[in-house]
Amino acid sequence: RLAQEVLAQLQQLLGRSETLRDFLQQELEAWQERQRRSCLGAPTDTQLRPLEAWFTQLGQGLFQLLQLLQALQDLRQKLTYERDPLKAETPLLERRLRELLSYLLRSAFVVEQQPCMPNAGKRPLVLRTGTKFSARARLLVRLHDRNHRMEATIHIDRLGEGKGSKGTAEVGTGLEQGARGQGGHGWWHHSALCVQGPLAVTEELHLITFTLAYAYRGLELELETSTLPFVIISNTNQLSSAWASILWLNMLSTDPRVSQDPPPPPPPPPP
Repeated sequence: RLAQEVLAQLQQLLGRSETLRDFLQQELEAWQERQRRSCLGAPTDTQLRPLEAWFTQLGQGLFQLLQLLQALQDLRQKLTYERDPLKAETPLLERRLRELLSYLLRSAFVVEQQPCMPNAGKRPLVLRTGTKFSARARLLVRLHDRNHRMEATIHIDRLGEGKGSKGTAEVGTGLEQGARGQGGHGWWHHSALCVQGPLAVTEELHLITFTLAYAYRGLELELETSTLPFVIISNTNQLSSAWASILWLNMLSTDPRVSQDPPPPPPPPPP
């Protein structure tokens, strides 16, 4: 009977945790929308500290539940009896808990700063070849094994099948981990773009993807997050056209990353 009560309480805690996860996902999506609007020039609050605190606290609770379930598994192996509820229920609860943790951690890996050149003013998401830019990813769950160095890698991709340029863009893979006050849970990328081939500014969009090897208390995951789509230019006189492409793309979709082949912006009105 005691085992059944413990299992019932665990199921109740998991249900509440899933409700809290759904709430955090809504808050995260609202933050991502504010960040997108901020990139377009809107004065919005894009602080991550409240979300980081909530994600970390939920993560701590879930890892404690995982530790308890593993202890119950060990107990079941040492002592069991006919119709033992631990034998049937514990593996199912652990699988459900690991899925919940995986979802939480994958959601918690976000792009804190979108790609931007140092002197871009209020126009991020437009990068010029040969000019340095920076981007930053951040893990909102501040939990990791100290003996496991979390390393992030990046790569750059085209968004969809661009009809214009056939050239390729390359960026370095050097990442600077940590920042003052972040405790090693942030990753800066500083680099300059090297592009081969001609550039069709209004027709080709790119993404930078951060990939992180995460490990904590026996749970190992590969986390991934991507920037908003950005445009690469080679001359400053292309800046206006590139910025128009960014504005047009964001007007068409609330999540530009899923847009595979956006139509070109409308032509300017006749004089």
